[in-house]
Amino acid sequence: DIGTPTRPRRQLDLPVSQIIPPKKHDSEFESKMQEIMKMSGILNINGQRYQTEMKDLEHLGELGNGTCGHVVKMRHKPSGVVIAVKQMRRSGNTEENKRIIMDLDVVLKSHDCPYIVQCLGCFITESDVWICMELMATCLDKLLKRSRQAIPEDFLGKVTVATVKALSYLKEKHGVIHRDVKPSNILLDESGGVKLCDFGISGRLVDSKAKTRSAGCAAYMAPERIDPPDPTKPDYDIRADVWSLGITLVELATGVFPYRDCKTDFEV
Repeated sequence: DIGTPTRPRRQLDLPVSQIIPPKKHDSEFESKMQEIMKMSGILNINGQRYQTEMKDLEHLGELGNGTCGHVVKMRHKPSGVVIAVKQMRRSGNTEENKRIIMDLDVVLKSHDCPYIVQCLGCFITESDVWICMELMATCLDKLLKRSRQAIPEDFLGKVTVATVKALSYLKEKHGVIHRDVKPSNILLDESGGVKLCDFGISGRLVDSKAKTRSAGCAAYMAPERIDPPDPTKPDYDIRADVWSLGITLVELATGVFPYRDCKTDFEV
């Protein structure tokens, strides 16, 4: 018997949120993950559905890097079709995993938009996520560097119309804004068709406004995103994407980035 305490015990007056640890993944993220997991290994190529394994894809070479992964060229051996595959590692970082799921969620639902790169399917394992997409010829960033001259005005008009239609589709159909519009995310196919890609940092809209800050290329970012009036309460809309498209078009039209002398985000 150790006896009765000589003084009353102090009570910990903590809010419930501090006593119960927060869930690592919100319910929306979990439900999307489960929904997409069911599609793993199913590729739709030229109107035909293929139950596919990773070993059925033959590596042909590197294509480039995206927001949260690198892109390679691969041949789908059962059909012989060459495709682009964005390969990403799953990690313990919740935000990175949400980016991957956002990218997948947007492209899988955008099969009816001719101005968005088409997703053919995906593979999801415990360690990796592969997004299989139609193979495009190049991006505007590579085209500009290769040509070393301004892009003709008539083609700029085509780029503008296609990108605006893609952004409008994302907003009206899925309630998202892209948040990373720049030359490297606008792709061209062999016939000169223009398509938007890379939705890893797309943001959900609430009453037509984005309520979260996210990564992106500051050089193409709208002022209200770089320096919001209240950093704790971001509040911007699709006009931020239009600004990014405007900077992109100026760069393509002149052959040089308009803020090339700026070294930091603050200077931009």
